[in-house]
Amino acid sequence: MAERVFITGIGMITAIGDNVAGNLHHLRLQQSGLGYSSYIDTIYKNVLPVAEVKHASEALFALAGIPVKEGYTRTTLLGLAAMREALQDAGITDVQSAPTGFINASTVGGMCDTEKLYFDIINPEKTGSFLQYIDTLDCADCTQRIADTVGFSEHIATISTACSSSANALMFGARMIKQGMLPRVVCGGTEALTRFTLNGFNSLKNVDKQFCRPFDQQRTGLNLGEGAAYLVLESESFARANNSRILAELSGYCNTNEAFHPTSPSPDGDGAYEAMKMALAMSGHSLEEVSYINVHGTATLNNDVSEGKALERLFGDKVPLFSSTKPFTGHTLAAAGAIEAIYSILAIQHGIIFPNLNFSERMEELNISPVTTLMEGYPVNHVISNSFGFGGNNASLVISKYEG
Repeated sequence: MAERVFITGIGMITAIGDNVAGNLHHLRLQQSGLGYSSYIDTIYKNVLPVAEVKHASEALFALAGIPVKEGYTRTTLLGLAAMREALQDAGITDVQSAPTGFINASTVGGMCDTEKLYFDIINPEKTGSFLQYIDTLDCADCTQRIADTVGFSEHIATISTACSSSANALMFGARMIKQGMLPRVVCGGTEALTRFTLNGFNSLKNVDKQFCRPFDQQRTGLNLGEGAAYLVLESESFARANNSRILAELSGYCNTNEAFHPTSPSPDGDGAYEAMKMALAMSGHSLEEVSYINVHGTATLNNDVSEGKALERLFGDKVPLFSSTKPFTGHTLAAAGAIEAIYSILAIQHGIIFPNLNFSERMEELNISPVTTLMEGYPVNHVISNSFGFGGNNASLVISKYEG
């Protein structure tokens, strides 16, 4: 029988907090991290809201626990800050103490730094330390630097599947554990804001000039964000032998791809429907047992219709409580799945349903509306966390309360 997969450590950094406790604090205060950029040199600096981590890159070295050095991009530093907390939370002082894999996710890699140096890099007459940033553009560069800094030496991989990247990283790690390949895997993702992504989404007319409004009739697009999050996954046998503190169980997961369009999901939510349905089937839990859904909820015109229809198809007229937390963190792209998996764990641990900020009017295509106020003291046993990426790359996780 395949091993159950337990979550034994979590760490994160986002626009609303430098750690898990900071994130929970601002979620409870219903305080968004959206604002205008302090660190991106762009003509949209004071036009398009973003959810930026509130530290210059130089200050992130201290949070990452390393001395200031060349070649470490903002993406890598955000990842190291979150990794440091995740390992500490799991009580891991040496990743070599047991075979431990590392599955990382990113979509921009070191573009946050290379785009600043582009004209220097392509100028053959210029030389200097900036040249060592060329290879950081590869998404795997941040993975390798985090692995080298922390000491991972078992299976190391990088996943880049757009907005579902870190959810897929969690799936990959869980599959390795279930197949008996490794007893412990650290999974998640890291992403920094860049001009490239801001310009790219803006060219798709997918960016709101106001704070985003998921599942609202008046929504006009997303707000980008940045951050990093990692979860320590352990097999049941290892966790028990190691006397690990178990936070929750990754009880189900599924990835589907309906390949409807390069950037738009199926209008009827075909991929999202199948991902949620199969993830829940894997978990062994019924529709009625789902307490809360942390929806992908980007506030784009296409996503919210597609995801909403998928929810109605799957649950009928009994759709569980749901909300998007992206008005807090912005859309952190590759890091979103891991960040929202941690929020799902917090919902279970603290009996909280997080509000869908900025909502005022139900979408005309749907018969459902998200939760708009903070709900505390609410029993949460099973959460579906959705992450849906370009190309119809859909990922759903089922995170369950651990019953000792």
